[in-house]
Amino acid sequence: MSSMLHKLNNIRTLRAMSREFSIDVLEEMLEKFRTVTEEKRAEEAEMRESLAEKQQRINTLLELMKAEGISPDDLLNDAVVPKTGRNKRPARPAKYRFTDFNGEQKTWTGQGRMPKPIAQAVANGKSLDDFLI
Repeated sequence: MSSMLHKLNNIRTLRAMSREFSIDVLEEMLEKFRTVTEEKRAEEAEMRESLAEKQQRINTLLELMKAEGISPDDLLNDAVVPKTGRNKRPARPAKYRFTDFNGEQKTWTGQGRMPKPIAQAVANGKSLDDFLI
């Protein structure tokens, strides 16, 4: 799409492309461009008008709220905001203790991938129960 925009936006490219078409075809294309441009202008004007109407309604509501002694902050502070997303569950307690390759004591809950020091010990014949806390 960007190459087409580049071609339509470059006068030299347009002149080169126009050599392939007759005047009638170029006039027809020009009329279609004008139609599309007018439609786009109408859409933008309608959108601006809609936004202006919405802003006017907001201003009216703000004035009514001020007359009643209500501020927008009052609405936000009193609003009940429903929770979104998942509830986090509490962290599981550690079930196994082991010494890592650096000599540090570490723990593992038993979930997820088995730590390498425990995996190597189990592969060498130790029981997982040997690491229970």
